Amino acid sequence: MCNGNLPPADANLKANTSSNKKGIKTIPKSELATHNTPSSAWCAIHNQDSNGKYTSGHAVLDITNFASRHPGGDLILLAAGKDASVLFETYHPRGVPHGLVKKLQIGIMEKGSYDDSFYSWNSEFYKVLKSRVVQRLEERGLNRRGSVEIWIKALFLLSGFWFSLLQMYTHSNFGMATIWSISMGIFAAMIGVNIQHDGNHGAFAQSRVINKCAGWTLDMIGASAFTWEFQHMLGHHPYTNVLDGVEDKKKGEGVDCKIEEKDQESDPDVFSSFPLMRMHPFHTPSWYHRYQHIYAPFLFALMTLAKVFQQDFEVAVSKRLYHIDAQVRYGSIWNVMRFWSMKFITMIYMMALPVYFHGVVRGVALFVIGHLACGELLATMFIVNHVIEGVSYAKKDLKGADDHDGKQGNEKKVVGKPVTMTGETPMEKTRQQASESSTNNNDQKPLPSIPFNDWAAVQCQTSVNWAPGSWFWNHFSGGLSHQIEHHLFPSLCHTNYAYIQDVVENTCAEYGVPYQSESSLWVAYGKMINHLKYLGRGKSE
Repeated sequence: MCNGNLPPADANLKANTSSNKKGIKTIPKSELATHNTPSSAWCAIHNQDSNGKYTSGHAVLDITNFASRHPGGDLILLAAGKDASVLFETYHPRGVPHGLVKKLQIGIMEKGSYDDSFYSWNSEFYKVLKSRVVQRLEERGLNRRGSVEIWIKALFLLSGFWFSLLQMYTHSNFGMATIWSISMGIFAAMIGVNIQHDGNHGAFAQSRVINKCAGWTLDMIGASAFTWEFQHMLGHHPYTNVLDGVEDKKKGEGVDCKIEEKDQESDPDVFSSFPLMRMHPFHTPSWYHRYQHIYAPFLFALMTLAKVFQQDFEVAVSKRLYHIDAQVRYGSIWNVMRFWSMKFITMIYMMALPVYFHGVVRGVALFVIGHLACGELLATMFIVNHVIEGVSYAKKDLKGADDHDGKQGNEKKVVGKPVTMTGETPMEKTRQQASESSTNNNDQKPLPSIPFNDWAAVQCQTSVNWAPGSWFWNHFSGGLSHQIEHHLFPSLCHTNYAYIQDVVENTCAEYGVPYQSESSLWVAYGKMINHLKYLGRGKSE
């Protein structure tokens, strides 16, 4: 968070590193942030004892060399330079051996470094949920990564994309070429949600190389997997619908903090993907937001064009995505070469060749039409999961704290519970219902305590499913229809979600955690449009 309390970027960072009585280095956030490249990658995770119980403070791990041996490949490097506790927990449903953590540990974080985190990890809810999901996978003989189903689907989608592209080139009739352009855009969107999504989450296959290739298909259809990793895996997934109130306020005042002063706990999807939209109730509404439910579907179609021609290049040049440092990828010359070469190659077969076969105007039109179809389908399936009636939002803020003498002291972080657009907290209602159900069933076991800001519980409050349990819609959407399961278990192949959905829903009911789902995509889409209308006319906080 941009609070002005961090040391200058040119401070002598080594001088700030001290050692405790046991000889373990104590490392400040400012130094950790400098180890954010493939050649020097450190990360922090919350401390746990050998029994998996959370203790105070954070351990610092050196993952530089381990990345080449990591089962998930260089996915682990995304953790470099930051608090990686959420990534550590969510990508290892079976846990990580305590001995391995100790082997990689090189120090501890300065006391209080991450005390302002929005999230709590003190309940048993997520641990119980993970153990039950792992048990279900073992019972059904399902692999965490990859499946025969996803391979069959991947071959079909890749064939469909290239066949559509070829037909778009060779059809002299512009009307038919337009149809094939739309087909190409639809197949590109399906590749995005079914292949690259799992690949970049490390869930497409057991092989690190195959996962990397699957993730590379996003570059194949014209976008950048690196940009997607930063926004989706480091911003949206860990901190869904959470807004950094201080940074947002300063941005409104025209102040852009240094990257090392920004708070990593903020979801870029709620303020960046569609700049003319009000997608978070804590944002100040403008006059044009009153009409956003009308123009939103048209704006959605521009999503991939904006990313391909604007956002990707901005990130590659500036080496940052909003508050997210991009050095962990663009600190490698090979990754830089990959970005620019893939942009050049894709422009040849997606823009230059259509122009060659159909002329400049029609060739460019076919390129744009394909992207509009791709963008509309992608945005539709993504946005209904987090911007919809009943979903919750959260905000981190700072308030002045008075010291014991009554004088104004340092600011302290105020962490509130997630609330809906109308100010309600769904978990209050579901906890009450679970408690009453337990009483009515003469269950002597008390309802387990769960903080409102428990990480897993927040994911359930900020995500919504549609067509839950459906094998078809799970495949069609690449698992997006089971958004709650995906956010809780991003390292699972999406073909597994339909088989664990009931486990997640039943565990949520047992613990009094909200589990919102809609009967179909069409119902969810209608509620999303109504929600945008309400957000557009709503009052700011």
